[in-house]
Amino acid sequence: LFLQLVVGDLGPGGQHPRLKVLKGPTVLTESPLPALPAAAATFLMEQHEPRTPALALASGPCVYVYKNLRPYFKFSLPQLPPNPLEQELWNQAKEDRIDPLTLKEMLEGIREKAEVPLSVQSLRFLQLELSEMEAFVSQHKSKSIKRQTVITTMTTLKKNLADEDAVSCLVLGTENKELLVLDPEAFTILAKMSLPSVPVFLEVSGQFDVEFRLAAACRNGNVYILRRDSKHPKYCIELSAQPVGLVRVLKVLVVGSTQESLHGFTHKGKKLWTVQMPAAILTMNLLEQRSRGLQAVMAGLANGEVRIYHDKALLNVICTPDAVTSLCFGRYGREDNTLIMTTRGGGLIIKILKRTAVFVEAGGVAGPPPAQAMKLSVPRKTRLYVDQTLREREAGTAMHRTFQTDLYLLRLRAARAYVQALESSLNPVSVTAREPLKLHAVVQGLGPTFKLTLHLQNTSAARPILGLLVCFLYNEVLYALPRAFFKVPLLVPGLSYPLETFVESLSDKGISDIIKVLVLREGQSAPLLSAHINMPVSEGLAAA
Repeated sequence: LFLQLVVGDLGPGGQHPRLKVLKGPTVLTESPLPALPAAAATFLMEQHEPRTPALALASGPCVYVYKNLRPYFKFSLPQLPPNPLEQELWNQAKEDRIDPLTLKEMLEGIREKAEVPLSVQSLRFLQLELSEMEAFVSQHKSKSIKRQTVITTMTTLKKNLADEDAVSCLVLGTENKELLVLDPEAFTILAKMSLPSVPVFLEVSGQFDVEFRLAAACRNGNVYILRRDSKHPKYCIELSAQPVGLVRVLKVLVVGSTQESLHGFTHKGKKLWTVQMPAAILTMNLLEQRSRGLQAVMAGLANGEVRIYHDKALLNVICTPDAVTSLCFGRYGREDNTLIMTTRGGGLIIKILKRTAVFVEAGGVAGPPPAQAMKLSVPRKTRLYVDQTLREREAGTAMHRTFQTDLYLLRLRAARAYVQALESSLNPVSVTAREPLKLHAVVQGLGPTFKLTLHLQNTSAARPILGLLVCFLYNEVLYALPRAFFKVPLLVPGLSYPLETFVESLSDKGISDIIKVLVLREGQSAPLLSAHINMPVSEGLAAA
């Protein structure tokens, strides 16, 4: 079997997209496409011989299926119900009850406030000049309003068998935040699942008729995990930046982010590891060397490198003359292990892995490190060492009890010191595990107006932090602040930023309370950092 390469070419300026078939580096055939391609996948539709895989090409609201590289079937997404207000406006325009200018103003109001987006017809109308509106309304007012979504991503899912040549279903992600599973023969919708955001990357495992897991990276910066019996996400992975790639390596989900890093997660959302990249990640894909049972992740970087990782261990680095925008590894022609790369400038690079090649972590030698074979110079046993060993054997139980008692006392003293620091406001303690931040608060003044200064510091080595908010939680009966929250500027690593505000005490009975300071990231409800400040008693009001 001689495998060929199928490429969706956007064409010059994205105006004339074409489907190209290559044999080696040579283009065999070209065929025009009706619209820009969004995703492509190969799958087996049926069990009948000869078992030729079909090609599915997602473009706009349709999936074009090719068999033997000839058009076979076209599947269109079901239409969505139009906005009732928009429908009413076009009905009035049809009866000439409103003029085009009024129609434009009312459609713009609907677009800004309505939850249901406008149809393509209305959006095209809003882009026209005033002189072109009347002709457009006359031409389209008799047509029915149609609202159509588009496909954003696509992958395949085995239907009932895990074999390599088993029948597969198509899984589509759409712009209206849904996932659709299609039947491979009738092309009907077998399952529909909802997401909180628009999916951009998909990874599936398992079989549709038995059990499967589906991971979807979305535009809101989260990765949602669904199972066969769930119509909504079962687990959620919150990322600190937008995802740029999603690859499943065995039981680990590897996510690339715009913070130039790779993250490994379990299927329940537990973070396993993080690897920092030297440049921005442009594309990701899976490398599977079946002859040696190896699965790794490939990442194409903006500096022209392609890095191959097994978990967080670096296996190899490939340098290319231009930045790589897409990667594909597998059988091509008669070679089982071929890496195909496309570059930003429109180039195609084909590399064949040697059949005797073995990937080694970090470029070293396989096996134990050389230092393990070195003999240690262990000193001779002295008389003191022998006596101490005998003493530990005889009084081991008593020594362990003494150690545990001292450990409990140490924990008790630490807890008492912590409570004392909170009550005396000498050291507001801040705790964070997700961001390298440090917060210190200082209260100045005798009252009734106090000056509260927050010293916020980015403790990372080289990564700046942006998009933070500071929020104050306090008893409004006792205190008044000019602003309950404010934005934090860009935090440069190593510098301490003073943030000042004033607190006015409203109580005349000499009562004080705690003010809680929260540092949050925009769009997230869980605080990154918190501090409790025990405010002093206002001496001005107490004296009065």
